[in-house]
Amino acid sequence: MEYIISDRVQTLKPSAIREIFKYAADPTVVSLSAGNPAPEAFPTKEIAEISNKILTEDPIAALQYSVTEGYTPLRNAVADRMKKKYNIGRDNDELIITSGAQQVMDLITKSTLNEGDTVICEAPSFIGSLNSFRSYNARLCGIPLESDGMNIEALEKALQTEKNVRFIYIIPNFQNPSGVTTSLEKRKKIYELAKKHSVLIIEDDPYGELRISGENVPQIKSFDEDGIVAYAGSFSKVLSPGMRLGYVIAPKAIVQKMVVCKQGEDVHTNIWAQMVAHRFMTEYDFEGHLNNLREIYRKKVNFCTELLDKYIVPNKISYQPIEGGLFIWCKLPEGVNMNDFCKQAVLRKVCVVPGNAFLTDENEQCSSFRINFSTPTDEQLEKGIKILGELAKEIL
Repeated sequence: MEYIISDRVQTLKPSAIREIFKYAADPTVVSLSAGNPAPEAFPTKEIAEISNKILTEDPIAALQYSVTEGYTPLRNAVADRMKKKYNIGRDNDELIITSGAQQVMDLITKSTLNEGDTVICEAPSFIGSLNSFRSYNARLCGIPLESDGMNIEALEKALQTEKNVRFIYIIPNFQNPSGVTTSLEKRKKIYELAKKHSVLIIEDDPYGELRISGENVPQIKSFDEDGIVAYAGSFSKVLSPGMRLGYVIAPKAIVQKMVVCKQGEDVHTNIWAQMVAHRFMTEYDFEGHLNNLREIYRKKVNFCTELLDKYIVPNKISYQPIEGGLFIWCKLPEGVNMNDFCKQAVLRKVCVVPGNAFLTDENEQCSSFRINFSTPTDEQLEKGIKILGELAKEIL
């Protein structure tokens, strides 16, 4: 039989990161490609205790259908924390729980974007979100990313010239893949430009709690008095990615349509996982847990940068310094083909993610690649980075 594939997804390609996972599954391969939290970061004992209590004391609530918007106690706990700690949420906003922050991107695109409309995003940007936008036949407009965020002049020009811009997508804290943190000055300029052109901002902040140095920068949503920012948060990097818990705080008019769309996708997010997250937030030391995560990643970042300085910087590979998150963006010297470099690394059993996977146009020239330091052990990290340095030395 001939299978008919919809025009909407005809040109979509598998995630480069997911494809690389196939190689990374080989136990002899050093994977610097994943974005997984460190194994020691999971509060496994606490999750087991909470799960046992739930399934003993209130099993039906955890196993039965529930409301699409999410488990009410968790919604209230998250909303209260975000308001008190970060000044996020206004009277015209609503919060719902989603199946990971990735679902926020899907639902908000489905709710607000027509085929052919434009999405402005950082270049490079997170491949998962880019593919969500592509799946609805959005036109992607990438804005060059500088060391302190988007190039504002390029953003302003795009807002003036691109047709039917529906929203600006931004990862302001420890951006994936670049590790860049957008400065407060640029956050305010992006907000004012969005307001001027009547365009939404999708603020994706899965790494915001993982700052290991420097000063916190207020989220864009914290000064949203005009109802133009949708803030996406996640439990994936601070509790467990496998539980698939995210949330969005956005204007009610948009959230209400997202709820209708979610009903058609998965009815509701896993209730057991929501109950576990609520009890962990309210009955355990959630802030202490976050501090412990920061200490884990602070040690890992410091060790990783020491290795980079030792093995790859002398071989003319540079990297973007970071203040948090899980990724480091490395740039090859001029004249070195990035895709060939990444293929040669795989042959030597080291996986990194080629930089063009994060571009709005994957055929565009790119000289960078992304490494992850949170998942590998110290031994794997040293072995992998040493091999990358040796490979660069041979090529040069």
